[in-house]
Amino acid sequence: MPPTLLSRRRWLAAGVATALGLPAAARAAGTIAGGKPVTLLVSYPAGGGADVMARLIGPRLAEALGQPVVVENKPGASGTIAAGQVARATPDGSTLLLDASSFAVNPALFDRLPYDSAAAFAPLAVLATFPNVLVCTPSFEARTLADVLRLARAKPGALSYASSGNGSAQHLAGALFEGMARVEMTHIPYRGGGPALTDVMGGQVPLFFANVASSLGHIQAGRLRPLAVTSRLRCRALPELPSMDEAGLKGYEVLEWNPVLAPAGVPAPVRATLAAGLRRAMADPEVLGRVRTLGGEVFGGAEPEAAAFLRDQQALWGRVVRERRITRE
Repeated sequence: MPPTLLSRRRWLAAGVATALGLPAAARAAGTIAGGKPVTLLVSYPAGGGADVMARLIGPRLAEALGQPVVVENKPGASGTIAAGQVARATPDGSTLLLDASSFAVNPALFDRLPYDSAAAFAPLAVLATFPNVLVCTPSFEARTLADVLRLARAKPGALSYASSGNGSAQHLAGALFEGMARVEMTHIPYRGGGPALTDVMGGQVPLFFANVASSLGHIQAGRLRPLAVTSRLRCRALPELPSMDEAGLKGYEVLEWNPVLAPAGVPAPVRATLAAGLRRAMADPEVLGRVRTLGGEVFGGAEPEAAAFLRDQQALWGRVVRERRITRE
């Protein structure tokens, strides 16, 4: 668990580096990359989940490091454009990647990437994890996850689920669901989560593995009916709703998450300084509150835990992509 937070005023009075407990070698070096701004390159457009996290932690990271942090959006090709730029950046800690869970999927989904995802990066942190929620149109006959499983098994391929596109988080959640439940459903890809959500609310497609933050208002208004969350534990934003594991699909877990990575070759003291700054940024009470409002939980682990989590996620989604023969087209 993160150490007890000091107030912002006490941080400033005590001195940022000392209050943060940053490594002695990093304090001796003074600043990262001579004090020039640290660029947080976001792999998705402004307004999306990754961008929200970047804008949330940017000022806190700047305060922790004692130097400017600039958030820059570089969207395109499922995050691989931004990732490629960071992989080629000077490994001095001044250029970081804030990505999404697609980082773990892309090695299996793309025939070729402009970088080696296993060797080109040094994972610094996983900021937070966010479950999806399986929702249905209110007129759909299923009232529980058990009902969905019964219907899917009775008529293979008859049930359909929407997603924001081939290879998207929602598509992969559905593919894992099919594989673990041993059912066959029909995937209906859309060009974005908004149109998919609209058609599920309208009854054109019955099921959707929705983002909690984007669907919560619709759930509360009765325009969508939630069936289960995709995290192993219940979601704070929907405390009465069972998890997939509770509802009968044992071992099922799908999370969306935001990693921060540096180029491989960044010196260990600089990596430690950046990782400590990110942990402090995520421990800020305002950040904790905002993450929980969005339905998520702060990850909380250090560099080794973040690296292990990324490896596990790459192994999981690589297997799902291969077994379900998922392509981007």
